[in-house]
Amino acid sequence: MHPFSQLKLLVNLAQVDGRVADREKNYIINIGRANGIYPDQIIPLFEKEHESFVPEGMTADQKFECIFKLVHLMKIDERMYQEEIRYCSSIATKLGYDQHVLFELMLHVNTRGMSDAEIENLKKLTTKFLKK
Repeated sequence: MHPFSQLKLLVNLAQVDGRVADREKNYIINIGRANGIYPDQIIPLFEKEHESFVPEGMTADQKFECIFKLVHLMKIDERMYQEEIRYCSSIATKLGYDQHVLFELMLHVNTRGMSDAEIENLKKLTTKFLKK
């Protein structure tokens, strides 16, 4: 998935409750930076709504990375709204996951930090929800 596409999905999620919290905005900007996208390219994304586009042909790892980041963002402000859960559920479905993957992710994603081993175990756990 192209980093800009992923950032747009994250921006949509951050906007779904009507307000983008500073922690959400900083998380998205940091993901952009990690992908070589400068903040001045990211800030304008917050000014509009974007199509919830999920490209074809993503690998299982790319799908996990996408849904993991969405759930992490959803939990980052320590409030989860029905609209956010519905949005993540719709993206999970577009990615080819059974919607129950969200329950596992919401239980296990820790916004205070996770080790590589914890993330890898979560990835293995969520693969059973990927439709073949």
